[in-house]
Amino acid sequence: MTKSGALTVTAQGDRHIVMTRSFNAPRRLVWDAYTKPELLKRWLLGPDGWYFITCDVDLRVGGKYRFVWKNDEKNATLGMGGEYREIAAPGRLVSTEKFDDFPGEAINMMELAEHNGVTTLIVTVLSPSPEARDGILRSGMEKGVTRSYERLDDVLAAMAPAGSVA
Repeated sequence: MTKSGALTVTAQGDRHIVMTRSFNAPRRLVWDAYTKPELLKRWLLGPDGWYFITCDVDLRVGGKYRFVWKNDEKNATLGMGGEYREIAAPGRLVSTEKFDDFPGEAINMMELAEHNGVTTLIVTVLSPSPEARDGILRSGMEKGVTRSYERLDDVLAAMAPAGSVA
């Protein structure tokens, strides 16, 4: 399994961020990596040096999730959570997102489309305000997402059935 495409991050309108990335893996595997705590803990870490101390997922409409990361070198923690609003496995997941230390609640829409074993992931974030959206874009979020998706490539490669060529 080869590495996948580069992340693109686009601002749309005054409140949306659209992130797109392809993965050389079937849609079902990408879905599992996005929704199962044992897999999330292996890749959804942002920049190097962060690790999960809480990764709770209640994957049902109305169910909650809670993520807390820690960075020992920076003596910092980062927490966030939300509620699942729509679940259409393995193609669409809509949830709220609220960081502990940042104002406002965003809506995340994750969509997966597969063609010939390559899955395109599109995550659309609806920010609570134009200022919040612009702050997210300035925060260095793109670097953390890029690094997480590089790890996700490795997790997906390890999940692929033996002998598969994606």
